Amino acid sequence: MMGPAHSLSGAAAWLGVGAATAAAGHPMPWPVLLAGALICAGAALAPDLDHKAATISRAFGPVSRGLCEIVDKLSAAVYKATRKRGDPRRSGGHRTLTHTWLWAVLIGGGTSALAIMGGRWAVLAILFVHMVLAIEGLLWRATRGSSSDVLVWLLAGTSAWILAGILDKPDGGADWLFTAPGQEYLWLGLPIVLGALVHDIGDALTVSGCPILWPIPVGRKRWYPIGPPKAMRFRAGSWVELKVLMPVFMLLGGVGGAAALNFI
Repeated sequence: MMGPAHSLSGAAAWLGVGAATAAAGHPMPWPVLLAGALICAGAALAPDLDHKAATISRAFGPVSRGLCEIVDKLSAAVYKATRKRGDPRRSGGHRTLTHTWLWAVLIGGGTSALAIMGGRWAVLAILFVHMVLAIEGLLWRATRGSSSDVLVWLLAGTSAWILAGILDKPDGGADWLFTAPGQEYLWLGLPIVLGALVHDIGDALTVSGCPILWPIPVGRKRWYPIGPPKAMRFRAGSWVELKVLMPVFMLLGGVGGAAALNFI
């Protein structure tokens, strides 16, 4: 799928989690619901860091472009080293390592560890990166062109600072779910794991499928492209994505958010 659909699906997924926790009698504080939805929307773009034309690879200028080169080469090397006889030969790393459940868990776990060990500045950095990606994904028409980059960074930095300040307040949500002393912001890894997995599921619906299960082998393939029957798949950017899935994600996100806030 394309970036906007990925971001919308990520935000909708976290709002759905918020609705589920509210139904279970443990509602999220609204700052956690808002911050988590934005983080998940940004994290839903992150697996495409292995593709130089992706939104995340262009979002931070030379830094993200250089990181893209590294991730692409690393992914290609891992694919080559672990492929089985049934896996086709390939030169690039797109839709390999970063599109797996294991990568999602490692990135989410690493983020939680960084938030715990790095303190406030680490939390601000995590929020800033994902705010940039969320803005790029959700407001993609307004952020086209390199001239808007500085404005996006300023908006993301301001948003991250304000959100961190709200979350740090008593009952703001810094200790949501993990309440022991020193575990503030441990939950930040959860929307990142969810965003990455939602991205993978979205890509699995497209023609190429997605090797979500790696390194678990399926038959003669270790990089088996999971997906529905071919007749049910669509091409990225097609009318199915733009005219059907994106409106559905908006509707589900709206319903999930309303339920999470006990409006319905």
